[in-house]
Amino acid sequence: MSTRAALRYAKAILNLAKTDNSESAVYADMQLIEATIQGSNDLKVLLKSPIIKVSDKVNALEAVFGKQINNYSLGLIKLLANNKRLNVLEAVASDYQIIYDHLKSIEVAKVTTAVPLTAALEAQVIAKVKELTGHETTLTNDIDPEIIGGFILRVGDIQYDASIAKSLRELERSFDDSHYEAKI
Repeated sequence: MSTRAALRYAKAILNLAKTDNSESAVYADMQLIEATIQGSNDLKVLLKSPIIKVSDKVNALEAVFGKQINNYSLGLIKLLANNKRLNVLEAVASDYQIIYDHLKSIEVAKVTTAVPLTAALEAQVIAKVKELTGHETTLTNDIDPEIIGGFILRVGDIQYDASIAKSLRELERSFDDSHYEAKI
């Protein structure tokens, strides 16, 4: 969940990283930080807990990320700690990626499938989206067994639903309409 504060921190770290062309390295760090927090309920609880000391939170984050992240990202963690804002770290990481993608004209395509995409299929989707938009593309793959098969592709404001679940809903609707017309 993004907040104004998270967006301000994300913009500040991006502007700082641009001074020595480190914005791509920080982008990779923000992806790592966001994915790590999203994948660990313990880390989420740690960051949001008002009971745990800020110094303990920083020590835990340094233990988790250690030498994996660059100095700007580490500085961000320490700044958030000093300002008692470590609870927005995940949102800052997410917002950073969004503004970085916008800055670099990178489209983010979201593909929802019933099963994970293979690497070959993922490459085909990225190539097709790049061909359609003319921009570099990153891809996120959400898994939703409810769509049964096919896919739902979302790029910016555009959504293309080629799921089997949608086809079944349309078929059901056409049966309902024809049943209704037959009664008249």
